[in-house]
Amino acid sequence: MLSVDLLPEGTVLPKYDRSALHKRIVHFGFGAFHRSHQAVCTDILAAEQHSDWGYCECEINPANTGELIKALRQQDLLYSVTEKADSGLKTRVVGVIKEALYRHGDGIEKIIDAMCQPDVAIVSATVTEKGYCYQPATGELNLDNPAIKHDLANPEQPDSLPGIILAAIKRRRALGLPPFSVMSCDNMPENGRVTRNVVIQLAEQQDQALADYIRSHITFPSTMVDRIVPAMTPEAFEELSGKLGCSDPVGVECEPFFQWVIEDNFVSGRPAWEKAGAELVADVLPFEEMKLRMLNGSHSLLAYLGYLAGYEHISDCMDDPYYLKAARSLMLDEQAPTLSTKNVDLVAYADSLIARYQNRAIKHRTYQIATDGTQKLPQRWLDSIRWHLARGSDFTLLALGVASWMRFVGGVDEQGKTIVINDPLHEQLAQLVNSSAEGDERVAALLSLRAVFGDDLPDNSLFRERVSHYYQKLLTAGAKETVRQVIG
Repeated sequence: MLSVDLLPEGTVLPKYDRSALHKRIVHFGFGAFHRSHQAVCTDILAAEQHSDWGYCECEINPANTGELIKALRQQDLLYSVTEKADSGLKTRVVGVIKEALYRHGDGIEKIIDAMCQPDVAIVSATVTEKGYCYQPATGELNLDNPAIKHDLANPEQPDSLPGIILAAIKRRRALGLPPFSVMSCDNMPENGRVTRNVVIQLAEQQDQALADYIRSHITFPSTMVDRIVPAMTPEAFEELSGKLGCSDPVGVECEPFFQWVIEDNFVSGRPAWEKAGAELVADVLPFEEMKLRMLNGSHSLLAYLGYLAGYEHISDCMDDPYYLKAARSLMLDEQAPTLSTKNVDLVAYADSLIARYQNRAIKHRTYQIATDGTQKLPQRWLDSIRWHLARGSDFTLLALGVASWMRFVGGVDEQGKTIVINDPLHEQLAQLVNSSAEGDERVAALLSLRAVFGDDLPDNSLFRERVSHYYQKLLTAGAKETVRQVIG
């Protein structure tokens, strides 16, 4: 258990009056990224600007047993964030959490009630792309999602994030409470628009007047978030305990770099996050596209090709000169031309990303980045591919990326070992893989996922040919040699 008395000298502690904080933000998804990103920014405000904005943390994933929330409660709602660089460590104890709830212990009703407290002005989320129950190819609500089907049949006992948010909006409206803003902090282009879509479209299935109210009164600011935060493993926790002088089951490690770009569109106020390093802007989309395509897009390329090659971490990929060159070339030659970002030195941005990937103190596993691929491909690669197809320009590495994803979801690595596929569409993927022969037939089968590839890409002969070509190369030459041939 975390003990502030045992922490090393130099640890930043919450010396502000925690009792003066108010639960103004309800956040869904108490994962490692939120703990090291938005919560840290808000903690800096409390410490340096006397902000009284506090969090109620909520965990609603049905598969989550609440161990993290229970551990947080046992240590007075405190946890540590340790920034790791090759040059050393810097630890901060975050104290802005006022309450922590989880569905299996506290129930959805108590979570909805927390959202209906008068002080709540923002509902935020880091639940990964799959938590929004949307179609990645279109950004629309997926009415076939099992959680959405449940919510349509049981609107007063919702299961999904959109359903829970909708239930709280409906109740606050009935109680005459002011509206809140809903802020997604997940890696989706125009994540505010996606969140608005799924909530309003779910409302339209239940109550048109409620849908109209949301359009008029609820805002959905978009955000761009950036910080490399590896998943904590038992080995990482053991190493962290040695450095802290005590255990912290809620502790998290991250890189020193931090970026948060926020659309300034809050209906009932917000913290002054710009005083703690965030950027408040009128339009987040150019920043989102830059990060999703250059950082996340190259991360996914390295994840699939790296995992297939036996590289466990992103920093291991950077030790391979061909992989390093492939990542940089993807960023600058195939992703940068597609961007609408203005007045940004994209070469300097690419070089900064490579430097961050080379940080060996951060053990960012390729397998972790490779999860949930069906939710990530559209915004990281496929929109860029469409841009190149429309202009007749080169998309070699993007096509290789799609082929590497297909090779990965085949479920067997180059050494013949089973790959456990962690993806919301894993059952469909397994069915397509098992019912198709290796080679061009496998590629055609996976391209039939219209929810991922849309109606256009599967019918584009050039796209199919390029992906099939590199898929075959991966089968015959392997990932390392294929990258060497493409880059060399």
